[in-house]
Amino acid sequence: MTDASMPQGPAPAVTVVVPVRNEAGNVAPLIAEIAAALAGRAFEIVYVNDGSTDATETELIAEMRARPYLRQVKHARSCGQSCAVRSGVAAARAPIVVTLDGDGQNDPRFLAALVDAVEQGGARVGLAAGQRVGRKASGFKRLQSRIANGVRGAILRDGTRDTGCGLKAFRREVFLALPYFDGLHRFLPALVRRDGFAVVYVDVVDRERRHGVSNYGMWDRLWVGILDLAGVWWLIRRRRRVPQVTEVSRDAR
Repeated sequence: MTDASMPQGPAPAVTVVVPVRNEAGNVAPLIAEIAAALAGRAFEIVYVNDGSTDATETELIAEMRARPYLRQVKHARSCGQSCAVRSGVAAARAPIVVTLDGDGQNDPRFLAALVDAVEQGGARVGLAAGQRVGRKASGFKRLQSRIANGVRGAILRDGTRDTGCGLKAFRREVFLALPYFDGLHRFLPALVRRDGFAVVYVDVVDRERRHGVSNYGMWDRLWVGILDLAGVWWLIRRRRRVPQVTEVSRDAR
């Protein structure tokens, strides 16, 4: 993994992480929308170029010349969406991170609401998760997603109806403390709850992809792997209560 730019100066309050693979046509318009949505806030945008073979890197470099808040983190080869998100969070300089997909279907105008939900919730809130309404997908894909979310919810009981939405905001330190595995991004609500934090939900409106085709396949986006689901269930079952530790002074009576 390489970071094409590490800006100097005060750390931002919010980092927007955007994982992309072969999304050249969506780069410039989405960056402009993100910047407009977060106007008035101290923010940075970290694009994670997950092994793109098209002009995605060229587009990002051109945008970086005009936008000092934009950074590009690059994978030499595609490692998948969960890995791309984690690379972006690891590179983030802000305490609150927001994610959205790079295909333009996640509307940036909901970013501020997600950030506000985390900030207003205080230390007890670890995650604000977008929940899509009016989803722009075929009936077959919506059915697949509904089944996958139903199975996951019945087993994990995480209270989330739409774990596949890319719009999420969370505390960076909470995310980095989670056990990492491929597919992590599908299980964030259950794992954040496992660590004792609250999860809040924000309704968001899906929209049509502007350019290109999906680059993370149907199985990657819609179906949770059976082994992953079993592993998360095991992690939740094996979580022990974290003790409150205090040191007693030698002068205590």
